[in-house]
Amino acid sequence: MPGDGLRRFGARLAFGMSSPARKFAAEPARARRLVLFDIDGTILWTDGAGRRAVFQALEESFGKRGPGEHRFDGKTDPQIVRELMRHAGVSDADIDARLDEVLDRYVALLRDELASVDHRQHIFPGVCELLDTLEARGDVVLGLLTGNIHHGARAKLAAVGIDPDRFVVGAFGSDHHERPELPEIARRRAERALGHPVSGTDLVVIGDTPADVACGVSIGARAIGVATGRYSVEELRACDAAAVFPDLTDTDAVVRAILAD
Repeated sequence: MPGDGLRRFGARLAFGMSSPARKFAAEPARARRLVLFDIDGTILWTDGAGRRAVFQALEESFGKRGPGEHRFDGKTDPQIVRELMRHAGVSDADIDARLDEVLDRYVALLRDELASVDHRQHIFPGVCELLDTLEARGDVVLGLLTGNIHHGARAKLAAVGIDPDRFVVGAFGSDHHERPELPEIARRRAERALGHPVSGTDLVVIGDTPADVACGVSIGARAIGVATGRYSVEELRACDAAAVFPDLTDTDAVVRAILAD
């Protein structure tokens, strides 16, 4: 398997978005659920800012962009870069050699896109209310499980007014280029943050793609689908999600699904 080129990015992270060891040091209660949110298509929509930044970064680094219609949803940022450049005929060795450079440039371009006065973006309905409700509970820990690299995730959340540090555990595309590896990374980080064992069955992944639904199966995580991205309720239900919602506006119903045994 080709190298994932993520050594430098991975070394930047201790736990997740913040330093959860401090937050939970004085809280003896055991969390019942670690709720891991996807970002794009689940929490927010960036009006194509990420796509534009990726293609521009690739053009600057490789002189090539790859196919414009390539699907990004459900994938990690490094995976997207690799797939696009393979389509353009770039070798894995060349991709590995420039991957960190491309991702650094991508983040800079993404921030410019998000800050543009012409840029449109929004949080999906019900997200803020759900985050507030879960954060107020003593038996739930908020986290992220996203294909975005760490700094890209922070930039997107901050751009819509969501404090990235609300999510005290995270696993990102900068941790591993294959999404199914991310739930186990999040689980291990949660154990270190909370100071007690966390099993795969304590994890709930909330996302808008079949990849979100499937990624935690290997460690027993439950998945809740939300049809605010490209996939319908029926398509997500066919992926064996534990529950599927058209959006996250029914806070009580979503919380019941999260806490269900």
